[in-house]
Amino acid sequence: MITKRDFPILEFDTNPVAKINPEQIMYEKWPEDKMIITFFPEALETLKSEKALEVAYHIGGENPFDIYRFMDQPDTLITLGQIGCPACAGNLDALQAAGLKKVLFCGGGGVLDKNIQVGQLLLVDGAIRDEGFSYHYVEPSRVIYTDKKVTDKLAVSLESKKVPYLRGLVWTTDAMLRETADRIELRKLEGAKIVEMEQAGCIAVAQCRSFDYGALIYGGDDVASDEWDSRGWNTRQGIRYNLIMLCKELIQEM
Repeated sequence: MITKRDFPILEFDTNPVAKINPEQIMYEKWPEDKMIITFFPEALETLKSEKALEVAYHIGGENPFDIYRFMDQPDTLITLGQIGCPACAGNLDALQAAGLKKVLFCGGGGVLDKNIQVGQLLLVDGAIRDEGFSYHYVEPSRVIYTDKKVTDKLAVSLESKKVPYLRGLVWTTDAMLRETADRIELRKLEGAKIVEMEQAGCIAVAQCRSFDYGALIYGGDDVASDEWDSRGWNTRQGIRYNLIMLCKELIQEM
C-alpha cells in the first residue's frame, strides 16, 4: 500500500512485490552463500595474478561484470562494487536472490574528522540516509542501522585479531560534488565519521531481503579540513589488499 505525500521520496510502498523482482533476474541458485563487495580493482588484479581467484559467474547486460570465487575458500565470492546506491545496492538486491546469506562490504570514504588517519578502519553501525535508493526498500527515517548482532560479531572478530578500528555512522550521499561545508558540519554533528555513497542502500536491501550484512570502510580523503585533501587514498595498495584478506576471514565468522 502506498500513501501520497508532499514529496515522492517519502511515499513508501509496503507491497513487497514489484513488476520486476530479483528472482526474475537471478533464476539460478548458487552453492556459495557468502560474498565480499570491494572497491579495490588493483587488489583484485593482484589476487588474480596470484591465482587466488577464479571466475565463478559472469553477469551480462549493458554493464557486465564478473564474480570471483576464492580458490582456498570456495564458499566465498568476491566482486567489484559499482559507485552509488542504485548501481551497488541494486546489483546486491539482484545477486542476493541467488542464495547469498552473508555479505561483507569493504571500501573507502572521505573522513569528516581530519584526525582519522588514512587506512583507519570504520566498522559501520549505520548510515545517514542522504540519498534516494534506500527509501524504496525501508520506510523513511533519518538513519538506517546495521543489524547489531551482525556488527557485534564483526567487532568481536576484529578485537580477537587485534585489528584497531572505529565504530559509528557514515553519511551516504548521492552527490559527492555537493558536499558543502555546512552540510559536512551538520553530518558531523549527527555523528557521521565518514562520507560515502553506498551504505544506506546496501543496509536497506539487507533489511528488506533478510540476509546478514556488514561493512568496513577505511579512512580515505579528507573533506573535513578547509581545503580538500586526497591524501593519496586510492593508491594505498597494501591497505586495500590487506582489507580484502581481512574480510575473507571475517565473513566466515559473521
